[in-house]
Amino acid sequence: MNSLLNKNRPIFPWIILLICGLVFFQSCKSKKKLPKDSPAFTVIETAKSYRGAPYKYGGTTRSGIDCSALVFHSYYSVGINLPRQSVDQSKIGQKIKLQDAKPGDLLFFATGKRKNQVTHSGIVTEVNPEVRFIHASTSLGVTEDYLSNRYWKNAFLFATRILE
Repeated sequence: MNSLLNKNRPIFPWIILLICGLVFFQSCKSKKKLPKDSPAFTVIETAKSYRGAPYKYGGTTRSGIDCSALVFHSYYSVGINLPRQSVDQSKIGQKIKLQDAKPGDLLFFATGKRKNQVTHSGIVTEVNPEVRFIHASTSLGVTEDYLSNRYWKNAFLFATRILE
């Protein structure tokens, strides 16, 4: 401690370093992991297995898939048979507040000209504290994005929960 208080060494940089270290370690808290035997884990892992697959309107396979087919296949992996189109998927389950979203929940967006019509869907993969979701993007194929991204935040309509 004497070396920190030595008149030849300013204490201010050490305080800044200590504060930065605390902030860093606080932000690196481990994420709460889903149990591997939970339906949400299986849904998310199924969706992630399509990562990198190209987007294809109406596509249902790894050689080309659209957003609603990704949701369809992911939920089918746990025995839930959803409708094939995003607009119809949006009518299933319970609407939830975004702040209550958890992994496995569905997000719905209006990406077309009509601002309130569901045209896109995705699956929440993580909430820590930002919402991250997986979807089939027309430009990038199956990928993950943050809902805080300006494009997705502006297109977001609502969230639903199918898995309890």
